[in-house]
Amino acid sequence: MKTTGSIFNKITLGVLVAVSVAACNNEKKSDAPATAASAGSTAKETIVFVNQDTLLAKYEYAKDVNTKLQGKGKNADSDLNSRGQAFQREVAEYQRNANTMSADQRASTEQRLQRKQQELQQYQQNAAAELQNEQGTEANKLYEKIAEFTKGYAKQNGYKMVLTYSRANPTVLYGDTTLDVTADVLKKLNDAYAKDKK
Repeated sequence: MKTTGSIFNKITLGVLVAVSVAACNNEKKSDAPATAASAGSTAKETIVFVNQDTLLAKYEYAKDVNTKLQGKGKNADSDLNSRGQAFQREVAEYQRNANTMSADQRASTEQRLQRKQQELQQYQQNAAAELQNEQGTEANKLYEKIAEFTKGYAKQNGYKMVLTYSRANPTVLYGDTTLDVTADVLKKLNDAYAKDKK
């Protein structure tokens, strides 16, 4: 049962990564034309990218969501462990007393323990499903925040496309560092989130 927490953590991180990739990859083209660079300067780049790994590691909202889900995963894991230990104590008690019980008492106790084991397994499945549903909900919220911000950021800066880079899903194999807008996006996302938290 100790692996339940790590499974929850892996699912959480996987969902957050997948949603963030989708957020940046599924952006529609801006309805507004790209703004032209000021007179006398070179034309502004219209395609930029964001380092998704940095964004997920440093975006305060993503960190808060991850912390919240990890906490819920640990609580669920702790609850499952305590229920599992209580069940194991009942089994051990039955095994100690089985020789002194009548055949009917043994059969009745075995049936009761089997039902408890099935209930425990069902509880574990329900807890995992509930956590997955919450992870999905939180992942959608994260997607919406990033997608909405990216859309506005692209329009404001005259970008026609914002790509994402991640070691786990390298849709951009190379990008000139002048096209990397991660630091600016991250700062503005965190500023907006800080305002939302107040």
